[in-house]
Amino acid sequence: MYIPRNFRLLEELERGEKGIGDGTVSYGMDDADDIYMRSWTGTIIGPPNTVHEGRIYQLKLFCDTDYPDKPPTVRFQTRINMTCVNQETGLVEPSLFPMLGNWEREHTMEDILVSLKREMSTPQNRRLYQPHEGNEDQRVEQKGLSLRCVIM
Repeated sequence: MYIPRNFRLLEELERGEKGIGDGTVSYGMDDADDIYMRSWTGTIIGPPNTVHEGRIYQLKLFCDTDYPDKPPTVRFQTRINMTCVNQETGLVEPSLFPMLGNWEREHTMEDILVSLKREMSTPQNRRLYQPHEGNEDQRVEQKGLSLRCVIM
């Protein structure tokens, strides 16, 4: 059954706001005034027994007008060292992350976040050196450089 884009996004928003799942991933709209529901934020709590344990990763997800037929753009705001993430921009590379590269309309933003968390536990990522926490101020944005302040 075909579900129109906005209904699908409303379903995802409702699910994200209810916090369904194990509580180690969450997501919601970045801008409540965005009537096109394009800009979303996500959070992943790093999995145990990895270098990611105890870390909180912030992500941006951008669902263009062709979502869910095409995957969203996914970008880590928090610096992370993973084999599928561009180290300069934080972009999750679809060619290196199968869920985005082999996107199916049934996949959701929650699926992406859970899959990224699972990827953190893989042998190639579980022990990779990670940048010091608090390095968000150097992340390159899509539209150029953007400086961020981290308030402690």
